[in-house]
Amino acid sequence: MEPSLRSSGATATESALLSDAEVVERVCAGETPLFEVLMRRYNQRIYRCVRSILRDEAEVEDVMQQAYLAAFGHLGEFEGRSSVAIWLTRIAVNEALSRQRTRGRFIVSGPDQDGEDAMSLWPSAAPDPEQRAIAHELGQVIETAVDALPTSYRTVFVLREVEGLSTVETAEALGVAEPVVKTRLHRAKAQLREQLYALTQRLAGEVFPFGGTRCDRVVAAVLARLPRLP
Repeated sequence: MEPSLRSSGATATESALLSDAEVVERVCAGETPLFEVLMRRYNQRIYRCVRSILRDEAEVEDVMQQAYLAAFGHLGEFEGRSSVAIWLTRIAVNEALSRQRTRGRFIVSGPDQDGEDAMSLWPSAAPDPEQRAIAHELGQVIETAVDALPTSYRTVFVLREVEGLSTVETAEALGVAEPVVKTRLHRAKAQLREQLYALTQRLAGEVFPFGGTRCDRVVAAVLARLPRLP
């Protein structure tokens, strides 16, 4: 039987009150099922971040699982120099980039990344008024627009604007300098048409959802593969 919060001795309410640091400490002390708390806490962010790099839904979930397993395997090495959230995000970014390179889709920075040629990636037609009247369809429009950005811009945009990380946190998560984050974000915004970007500010929190059965599926898959700590 796979581990669960019930087998950890902590109720869902009690677990929700634990800080990230307390969860890490207790998991390292042997309460393996409590790792579920961290996954459910950050599944949305990790999904959005990984998807901003890979965009293939099945592959995204696989990379998420690998990232969580890697994090669990190195949990004892977490030193608290950054938040648990940023630490998990950085692991997920590295896993996603590694997968991208392995599959031969690594994009070398060049004119298509940093220059005007990137504009050719944009669809020419803007969403019609009827689409703009329906929140769900608006979310899909935003997702399409964000997906059209070059990978380096897209990941920064998702972390800064969708997830709400600060410049410092984004730089730390991606392993780049703060000026790089600022430059990429500026260029991402420049490539978003003014009207479409105005929509993302209102609806960004609703795009790339990751909950319900999908969240449960990733959590269950990871828990089933977690080794028991001594």
